[in-house]
Amino acid sequence: MALKVYRIPFSTNVERVSLAAGHKGLEIDWVDIPEDDRAEVVRVSGQELVPVLDDDCLILSDSPAILEYLEEQHPEPPLLPADPAARAEIRIFCDWFNRVWKRSPNLYEDELEKPEPNRERLVELGGRITASLPLFEGLLMGRDFLFGGFSLADVTAFPFLKYSVVWENGDPYVFHEILRDHLQLGVDHPRVEAWIRTVDGRPRA
Repeated sequence: MALKVYRIPFSTNVERVSLAAGHKGLEIDWVDIPEDDRAEVVRVSGQELVPVLDDDCLILSDSPAILEYLEEQHPEPPLLPADPAARAEIRIFCDWFNRVWKRSPNLYEDELEKPEPNRERLVELGGRITASLPLFEGLLMGRDFLFGGFSLADVTAFPFLKYSVVWENGDPYVFHEILRDHLQLGVDHPRVEAWIRTVDGRPRA
């Protein structure tokens, strides 16, 4: 029986689930929800955010929780290594990415939506986003993926970092424009660009 997942177009967090499920060869029954009408998502999950997973009436929202559930229920092929220390490193990275790295673009969008955005604040926040690129370039030294093999770390970060290289026509989200504009790679981050192109070529559900 296919897993059911509620989604909206162009969602970064939905793409995480699509990449994880594609890696594991899982079939997803996608339920497309209009971005401006989340009533069905609220009915199913009690909140407005996507993705929402429905696995035989077990309902999960929040992409990190869904990714952990998929790994637990469908461990092969894995997105976490068997070694406990290596697993912990990847989980620490994912927690940092979700709680720390994503904060700057989220705050940038919040500032931009104010009647009179603080331009100095925008410059500061944009600089934080750009300043993270050498970190990812360093992680990719001598390896194709962030922690060696394709893992939960790549699934977590790619849908956000991809905007430095990949842009889908019709994408309406200012948040994605913020990422695109402040993750310009130039010639200094060839490993990040190669990683983005590699992950972008992987299967999705």
